[in-house]
Amino acid sequence: MNKENVIKAYELAKERYAAVGIDTDAALEKLQGLHLSLHCWQTDDVAGFEQAGDLTGGIQATGNFPGKARNIDEVRADILKAASFIPGRHRLNLHEIYGDFGGKFVDRDQVDASYFESWMQWAEENDFKLDFNSTSFSHSKSGNLTLSNPDKGIRDFWIEHTKRCRAIAEEMGRRQDSPCVMNLWIHDGSKDITVNRMLYRSLLKESLDTIFETEYTHMKDCLESKVFGIGLESYTVGSNDFYVAYCAQKQKLVTLDTGHFHPTESVADKVSSLLLFVPELMLHVSRPVRWDSDHVTIMNDDTLDLCKEIVRCGAMDRVNVGLDYFDGSINRIGAYVIGSRATQKCMLQALLEPLETLRRYEAEDKGFERLALLEEAKSLPWNAVWDMFCLRNDVPVGETFIPEIQKYEAEVTSKRN
Repeated sequence: MNKENVIKAYELAKERYAAVGIDTDAALEKLQGLHLSLHCWQTDDVAGFEQAGDLTGGIQATGNFPGKARNIDEVRADILKAASFIPGRHRLNLHEIYGDFGGKFVDRDQVDASYFESWMQWAEENDFKLDFNSTSFSHSKSGNLTLSNPDKGIRDFWIEHTKRCRAIAEEMGRRQDSPCVMNLWIHDGSKDITVNRMLYRSLLKESLDTIFETEYTHMKDCLESKVFGIGLESYTVGSNDFYVAYCAQKQKLVTLDTGHFHPTESVADKVSSLLLFVPELMLHVSRPVRWDSDHVTIMNDDTLDLCKEIVRCGAMDRVNVGLDYFDGSINRIGAYVIGSRATQKCMLQALLEPLETLRRYEAEDKGFERLALLEEAKSLPWNAVWDMFCLRNDVPVGETFIPEIQKYEAEVTSKRN
């Protein structure tokens, strides 16, 4: 796209937004401070480098598009290629199974920071900050229950694993001088009716209490609920109620995965409630076409409403925004770029909302005026502001990234099969 045309369009948009009291340069500066946490598992359909085998624990990646990453070098190359099309500087979210194990098997209760030394070096060299996740699925001791398992041996195995993951996250945060956000999600549940709900939840609480006995200063703990998992449809130990209550009591971060709620439930509505009781939130943004189907995030009403609520709450510094979809049915680098840019576009529109005027209308009980301005704001030229954001960050403007990704597919990923 012609640079001069982008600049001209932006100047007109800037003038139009000024008419409703919005400083577009200020909005762009705030958007520059949004550092998405890109999920490493989009590159290889959640395979990781621990061992070969099928996904278990309710995890499922669909599609077999050619060219998925097969090793740590290809994962890193794909992430860098994707990042080159996404404006701004971002973070990388690692699962424990993506450690640099050097081709040997390291069981999860034995992992330590040394297996992520190369990741920390790579992140520093490429201006990434790292986030982290423990991994409870796809293991011989996963079964249906991990941290809530009545078998003390299995439960202790997963407690030790999670403790070690927290220590790894602490070292990452210390090295990068930015807190590493560590997410804890377990698949624990039952396929059919259970009569021991309280037992499993009591065991989970005990396990978490043990895990969190050690206090850290360079990492942040967040806990993620789910409605149900595939093969575990009737009961989920770590429900939303459980984790919200636990995080409020222990002052941990709540993770909201946009796919982990009823399709008609508003995740955006949860933001203002939770921020009154917990220090921060972590978002895992995906597109649940049919519940937790993990489709690539697009610029839809759900994501837009979520971003607007974050801005309306004045909470951009208290909400960590990560992506969490794994679509193997299309070009995986393209999926990264679509989802990341869509999330940023939604946040930009939220930052460009004439909030001061809207709140004045609301305070004066001017319902007509509020609704009218909300509707008119939808057609303000936000896209010209977005194009300027891309131009300033030296990434492709508009659809011009498509042939670049096609070129990478032809020259690199297509030769992996």
